Amino acid sequence: MDGSTSTAVTTGLAPLLATREILIFCGSGGVGKTTIAAAAALAVVKNSSAKVMVLTIDPARRLADALGLESLGNVETRVPDAALIDAGVAPKGELYAAMLDTKASWDDLVTRYAPSQEVADNIFSNDLYHNITSRFIQSHDYIAMERLFQLHSSGVYDLIILDTPPTRHAVDFLDAPKRMADFFGGRLLRWLTLPYRTGGGRGGRLINIASKPFLKIADRILGNAFVEDIAEFFINFQSMYDGFVERSKAVEQLLHDRRTSFVVTTTLEGAPLREAEAYCEQLNNRNLPLGALVLNKVLPDFLRDSLGQKASAVFSDNPAAVAKAIASKGADQSEMDAIARVLKTAADTFMNYSLVAEREFELKVELSKRPEMMAAVPLLVDDVHDLAALAQIGDRLWAS
Repeated sequence: MDGSTSTAVTTGLAPLLATREILIFCGSGGVGKTTIAAAAALAVVKNSSAKVMVLTIDPARRLADALGLESLGNVETRVPDAALIDAGVAPKGELYAAMLDTKASWDDLVTRYAPSQEVADNIFSNDLYHNITSRFIQSHDYIAMERLFQLHSSGVYDLIILDTPPTRHAVDFLDAPKRMADFFGGRLLRWLTLPYRTGGGRGGRLINIASKPFLKIADRILGNAFVEDIAEFFINFQSMYDGFVERSKAVEQLLHDRRTSFVVTTTLEGAPLREAEAYCEQLNNRNLPLGALVLNKVLPDFLRDSLGQKASAVFSDNPAAVAKAIASKGADQSEMDAIARVLKTAADTFMNYSLVAEREFELKVELSKRPEMMAAVPLLVDDVHDLAALAQIGDRLWAS
């Protein structure tokens, strides 16, 4: 992270949530990123009349569970106002959610960009198309960016919140539009399909195959029909190349737009925090707008209270005396020893948590010098599993 940026304050994200059209939530696995993204969307709906869409490209169903929905798909689903009200949220706006369906989104993309229905039908009927769209990771990341762009271009939503995959895939996610355009317009595919393009289709193969040793070997190993299917697929797909390039540039512009911000979510544990810092560095290097850092599962400040620390020190240093003072009248030595052990264990546990809380506070101070805004969400006693718990987190995000 760039230390030259303005000093942040551990405060609410209301200014960011109220002024952006796209917020992209990033973070390593297990830090609660999906929960934070959903809670942020809920906070906006609670505090404004905005129409908010939260989209996850993570195939896990955590978002649906957190929002109290039975399922999520490519089509946006509205979270019922009645469910929000039951959770103690009086919505001013509207909340929608969706989970990326890679296959459906690719079908829509092909239909839109294919030069003719015949070309689209040829692509749909090719087995290679189904393998690429379902198993090729860059295909998944690219179509996620395409879906984000499509939702934003529709103008239906005031704010779109995107919940991304864990940060180990973040670079692939950011580079996906350019990589896909480069792949389908690259030298390898031009070389592979050259015999079919220059010869006018499958007939060209008889003229040019002998001059291409790789194709000749591939034909012998894989079979004529397989190689021809590959070539035909990419010839058809390359007919949409201009659309890929045009949309890739548009997505890149959208990511750099002042209406877009990235929100990096992390805990203060070593590994997730290092990943978060590395990701913030990548955003700065790419001149992408880092809007905020969210610290999740932070220990509460009362653990740093000096009175609590002094009391714990007394319990830990002389548990027998404290046990004797609080034991019931007539308690025998074994009972007082048991009380002393419990007091010492509790005191030592408090002291350990207090040390961790102190370290987390120091980290928060250090981190607050870097992004424009920073919010801290406390560690909750219970897991977040319903809208009511999400609303509590949303309140902390709005005005931490």
